[in-house]
Amino acid sequence: MDYKELASLIEINSYTGNKAGVDACGKLVTQWMAALGYQTQRHNRETIGDHLHFCAPQAAGKKILLLGHLDTVFPEGKFEEFREDDQWIYGPGVCDMKGGVYVALCALRNIHRQRGSLHNIDMLLVSDEETGSDDSKFVTTELASQYDVCLVFEAAGKNNEVVTARKGVGTINLELTGKAAHAGNNYHLGCNANLAAARLLIALTELTNLEQGTTVNVGKINGGIGANTISPNARLTVEFRFTSASERDRLMSSIDQIISQPLVEGVTIAMTGGLQRDVMSTSEPQQALLKQIESILGYPLPTEQRGGVSDANTISAAGVPTLDGFGPFGDGDHTHHERASKASFEQRIEQVTRILSYFQKDD
Repeated sequence: MDYKELASLIEINSYTGNKAGVDACGKLVTQWMAALGYQTQRHNRETIGDHLHFCAPQAAGKKILLLGHLDTVFPEGKFEEFREDDQWIYGPGVCDMKGGVYVALCALRNIHRQRGSLHNIDMLLVSDEETGSDDSKFVTTELASQYDVCLVFEAAGKNNEVVTARKGVGTINLELTGKAAHAGNNYHLGCNANLAAARLLIALTELTNLEQGTTVNVGKINGGIGANTISPNARLTVEFRFTSASERDRLMSSIDQIISQPLVEGVTIAMTGGLQRDVMSTSEPQQALLKQIESILGYPLPTEQRGGVSDANTISAAGVPTLDGFGPFGDGDHTHHERASKASFEQRIEQVTRILSYFQKDD
């Protein structure tokens, strides 16, 4: 398999904040998809890359969405190299997830060569997944009702597992406002925001329930002016993850309750942020889809659940039976050692070709 075409995509820096680079990647993919008969619906954005919805002609039968993203995590000049050896290809996005996008493209090309045309299989590529899909999640949710099935092309597991569940995630920022005072002369006149932040950190962390897969992490805390001043302000950045809707609701209700109580007299708390991606849970329709795919392939697919999130969370929460992890296996993602397995590329392209070809057949 020749990876020169993928290399041309990898070598374009598409850091989420680099709109020009993400759009340049989008331009390449648009050209490749147009050659297969796709029309492009562009969701224009000013500060991030445009989201691209590639639409095939419609016919009777199930409507399939292939979902991916074009953005990566490395700013310009940090990691832009593509290289390969006998077993691996290396570079930013080879497994997360330009490599996955290329798997989908190659499968579509295979079907186009076999049948001469494509229908009912669309692809959505977003531009802000690596920063939480705060913009694109609304596009994804709006489009969800058009589809019966979604395959997401994040990286496969080590044994080429597909992903059936992912934790949900939320991120909040808490701003604490107190009152400054001289720590020696007027200690009693101050309202210590740092003390409130310390109590808040403990209360939030105690919401963690590892048996349920629920975690609350105060990942960053700062505040105060100096050792001789009662702190007038503090700030906490908090992430929470959960594996069920009930735990999501417990966390959000508990957080509201905690911050509504006066932890230190005179200190107020303001919260911004909230739920980013809802939980991706296993469901009967999803499991029926998995069994159907295994029947198409003629063998069982290994599966796994992940703590990390992806756009599969969003489309699954919108009610579409969804399976993730149809990209190639790789490791080192989000590091300078990112790589993807050539053997896994070939296996995933063969599998996805067979799956999509089945859904492409005339009813």
